[in-house]
This record gives sequence, structure tokens and C-alpha cells, in this order.
Amino acid sequence: MNAGHELVEQVYAAKTDTEAADSLIRRYMGFIRAETAKYIHRAPVEGQDEELSIVLLAFYEAILGYEKNRGAFLSYASRGIRSRIIDYYRKEKKHAKVTSLHEPVQDDDNETWKINQLENPENEIEKSHHTSATRDEIQEYEKKLQEFGISFSDVADNCPRQERTLQACRRVLSAARENPGLLDELLRTKKLPMAALSEISKTDKKTMERHRKYLVAVLLAFTNGYEIIRGHLYHLTGNRENSDT
Repeated sequence: MNAGHELVEQVYAAKTDTEAADSLIRRYMGFIRAETAKYIHRAPVEGQDEELSIVLLAFYEAILGYEKNRGAFLSYASRGIRSRIIDYYRKEKKHAKVTSLHEPVQDDDNETWKINQLENPENEIEKSHHTSATRDEIQEYEKKLQEFGISFSDVADNCPRQERTLQACRRVLSAARENPGLLDELLRTKKLPMAALSEISKTDKKTMERHRKYLVAVLLAFTNGYEIIRGHLYHLTGNRENSDT
């Protein structure tokens, strides 16, 4: 199997498998950092450069949106990253950090703008409201996770690895969603109501504690109106219809 075909298979597996997605993201962190460096003109610093988070999320979006007929995955991801970065700079108006993108340059005796050199001629940003909405929702979701002391990497590291454990977590998630009062308690106290969920779902507390961050992250997606994210997470609860409730 050649490298390109192997990568495509990995991307397709990552679409519905959080462990596979986490593994793929970790494997391509060098690519993600290199893409970020294109726009900030230096090596990105985790926790300091917001662009790194934007690129990381755009890479994950690329995994979800990729199809074989769209060409090589890394080229597809690079185009998506470029669109998100440009949109981010426009929306946030962080002129102090991106002045170089708005400076005039000479190109064949015609004055143009550096930011225009990055844009897709088809102006995909304006045409893709859904993609922009997805990015905004992911950013908002990330902020909500931070309120609970959870990061995306925490969620990926905390995902259940075995089918039996995944089924146990699904029972907990279903129990929580069927008892809105427990969800309210989670939002109010920022703590997972372990005792009640353990009793209702017949799941061992130790199992819940080992995967607490994962459970909290999924439940937050179902309690704060994150419709797009819920659509991607429906398989975690084993019921697509309930993803809209």
C-alpha cells in the first residue's frame, strides 16, 4: 500500500473513530505546526498563538469533510487551513498581528495585497456559510470545555479504547440525556454527577472516573445547542435520531 493510499484510509477511519482521529492529528502535528508557521512567520507556541488552535481545528474539519475525489488529503487540508486563517484574521481584525498580510506588494508592476495572494480565486470563504458556522461552533465549544478545565487533547486522550468501555460510556451518556436534571447539575456545578449516573446506568464509578473528561465533553455538546458538533458525535451515543434532542 503506497503512502498516499494509506493516508486516505487513515482519514476515512478518523471520520468516525475519535481514537483514530487523535492518532492522525498527533502523527501530523509537524504538518499542522508548519502550516501555522506560514502565517505567523515563526514556529508557533502552544497556548500562546491562537493561530495554532485555528489550524488544528481546521485540520480536524478537513478530516471530517474529505472525500477521495477532492485530491490529495494534505493539499485539501492546506486549502481549508488557508481559508480558516484568512477568515479568522478578517473576523477578529487582529491588525496588530497580521499587518504583513495587508501590506501592498508589487507584482508585475501592479499593486496588490498580500492577503489576496492567499485567497482562493473562487472566494470559497464567502460561499461556505456552513463551514464558517462549523468553525465558529468548534471555537465556542472549545471555550466551554475550558470552563470545565478540559482541552481537545484531554478528550482525545480520555476516550474509551475498548468496545466494552465504550458501551459503558454510552449507557452513562444515555442516562444523563434522559434525566435533564442531571445535565443541569453538571452545568451548575461543573462536576459530573457520578453517584446518580452510576446508579441509573448501572456503570461502575471507576470506569466513569477514568473517562470523566470524555463524558463531560460529549454531554456539553448535547446541552449547549452545538447542533453541528452533535451531528458528528451521534455515533458516541449510538442513536442518530436523538442527536437533535
